[in-house]
Amino acid sequence: MSVDSAPVSRTSTDADRSRREAPLTLTTEPPRPLGLLDQLAMWANLGISLFGPLTGALVLATTGSVGLAITAIVVGCILGALLLGASAMFGATTGAPAMVALRGLLGRRGSVAPTILNIAQNIGWATMEIIVISTAAVAVAGAQWRWPFVILAGAVATLMAVRPLGSVRLLRKVMVWLVLAASVFLFVEVLMQPVQPIPREGVLGFWPGVDLAVAGVVSFAPLAADYSRHSRTRRDAFLGASLGYGLAAIAYYILGVFALARLGGTDVIGALVALPAGGIALAILLVDEVDEAFANIYSTTMSVQNLFGRLDRRLVAVVIGVIATVIAGFLDFGKYQSFLFLIGSVFVPLFAVAAADFFLVSRQRWDVSDRSRLRVVPIIAWAAGFVAYQLVYPGTVPGWADFWTAAAQTIGFTAPLWLGSSVAAILVGGAVMVVLGLLLERRRGVPSE
Repeated sequence: MSVDSAPVSRTSTDADRSRREAPLTLTTEPPRPLGLLDQLAMWANLGISLFGPLTGALVLATTGSVGLAITAIVVGCILGALLLGASAMFGATTGAPAMVALRGLLGRRGSVAPTILNIAQNIGWATMEIIVISTAAVAVAGAQWRWPFVILAGAVATLMAVRPLGSVRLLRKVMVWLVLAASVFLFVEVLMQPVQPIPREGVLGFWPGVDLAVAGVVSFAPLAADYSRHSRTRRDAFLGASLGYGLAAIAYYILGVFALARLGGTDVIGALVALPAGGIALAILLVDEVDEAFANIYSTTMSVQNLFGRLDRRLVAVVIGVIATVIAGFLDFGKYQSFLFLIGSVFVPLFAVAAADFFLVSRQRWDVSDRSRLRVVPIIAWAAGFVAYQLVYPGTVPGWADFWTAAAQTIGFTAPLWLGSSVAAILVGGAVMVVLGLLLERRRGVPSE
């Protein structure tokens, strides 16, 4: 891995500041100021998102039952949180950002593919976060405020990405308490409303609902090590990510279930705003939503540094922030459900394979340097998990879903009712990695290459 050449002399103030903020270029020696409470607060803030109720409403529409939806959310969030926590340990162990850490799994050249995919998905997520902020602002303040909030949200998120560790400390000290109060208020108000009919036309079943919940959580796995590399201990990294994000996601997905079940309609955000004083609570959450956009912008810079290690992350953050803001100004929500399924099909098996290799095959000995060699077995395992995901449930994108449905019919495969695509991807990808990895290790007498 690239290491910056240190300046000849620095003042004690400069040195102290550098220990408390992320390095500007790729380095193997990041500062580690983040304790358990810092990371719990950060991940809880990331899990508390306006996308949470939207995702929860989708899970209810997918399962068709409040009970099934809540069960699917709990199962899916637990699976996703375990992968997220494992992903955080990659960074705490290696000291490397997420996509750089994947050099240990796939090699320097092999890590380029997930890096490019992660850059694309992070720009997409940052754009969608800015869109949801401006959409909520319109619901609270009126249509004339859309562009001002697009620009404001993009600017604040970009500034936070320039000073990421300072932003994490701010989230712990200020936002977590305001957000907690707003969340309790929204839950109470929603639960006081009468039950409404649940729409039945989009029902797909229990396991697709689980897949939505898993995908929502695992979408942050490619970001986890970007922050956990600054963790004081590996335990703090795992617990902070898995508990902080997992519990917050469960709560906010369930809020979406109740919002759809008791407020009715398809505009969940609009329905929440319509509650007594709902606009005030939503305004607090709207401010908090900026941290999701910040996280995606900052993690895009970390991914770019896997390709160009000497680039100043501040410059990259500004460029990415401008791109996401401009795109958000001209787009609105599209196929969010399909987007989640596609994200899940790529990153769920990848990080299942990474966890299996890191803990069971390579035994936490990953080479994340520029000289790390291409490893074929993890690529095969990743591909196997991806195929398993698509064969069980390929989503709803026209053409893509038709291709995988035809492929399943050609080979005579019918998914059992008890198997979801995320579970299938985790089991198949992890099993292939462990079996082939240990066989190759035994054959060569060294960790698998």
